[in-house]
Amino acid sequence: MDQGVTAGRDGALLVVGDVVTDVVARHRGPLAAGTDTAAAIRTLPGGAGANVACWAAHTGCADVRLLGRVGTDSAAWHERELVAAGVRPRLVVDPTAATGTVICLVDAGAAAERTFLTDSGASLRLDPADWSDALLDGVGRLHLSGYLLFTEPSRELARTALAAARARGVPVSLDPASAGFLVRLGLDRFLAFAEGLDVLLPSRDEACLLTGLPDPADAAAKLSRLVPLVVAKAGADGALVARSGSAPARVPATPAIPRDTTGAGDAFTGAFLAALLTGADPHEAAVRGCRAGAEAVERVGARPPRPGSDDWPASGE
Repeated sequence: MDQGVTAGRDGALLVVGDVVTDVVARHRGPLAAGTDTAAAIRTLPGGAGANVACWAAHTGCADVRLLGRVGTDSAAWHERELVAAGVRPRLVVDPTAATGTVICLVDAGAAAERTFLTDSGASLRLDPADWSDALLDGVGRLHLSGYLLFTEPSRELARTALAAARARGVPVSLDPASAGFLVRLGLDRFLAFAEGLDVLLPSRDEACLLTGLPDPADAAAKLSRLVPLVVAKAGADGALVARSGSAPARVPATPAIPRDTTGAGDAFTGAFLAALLTGADPHEAAVRGCRAGAEAVERVGARPPRPGSDDWPASGE
């Protein structure tokens, strides 16, 4: 049975992953080394795992749960933000480490490209003691943030959660998260973990890195011989959906005018998983993922809009 497609409909989505504070700095043109660069700066809730959960709730998943770890410095704020976004958080408060922080340097030009400076803090200090098999009660799908694999305690938690989900027949998906961290982890170690997955959601660059193939379509097809369903996110080029080694289907991007590409891949993943839980096939789910990705890049920050919330001004930045 292709469990990643035919199982896991209905039920809750449980996301296990990082919750961080994003400090987003939007600047125009290159950074001026050794002096000041004018920028518009805002502090926003983020974290790949938390972002996926919020976008899944935003795009129609009625029951989204999140396991993450934060510091005492901002635990209450993050919990309020997640609840307001429609997510049921279970946040472990770390007594010694601060909440992870990411400085997002966003070029406010046409490409809206971004560079991250990351202090993972408490987010990657999740460990098996934070896990309970009861977290899977009522869960139709488990999603793991790839950032979990980049420290030993959170990697062991990911192994524990994956084994528990497989024992219950709950499909498991994972987003590799970072090409740079993948290299540090080791591609072979990542691929060994991926053998237990049902769905893999890499960026096209991550897919090429993991396979050594220059063409994203070839890379997605090769990965789908290891993981039954592979969806390679390709930004403005849409997505590639590959199943069990077959040639991937191409899904076009939804047109958008980008302001900030931070979180676009998380938006895709959240909407994709929400669609699978409502019975959509992988192609339709990828269409919805592209739609969410387009919505994400047209706003600043990695989370979906909320009724009554303010947005970064479109001009005068």
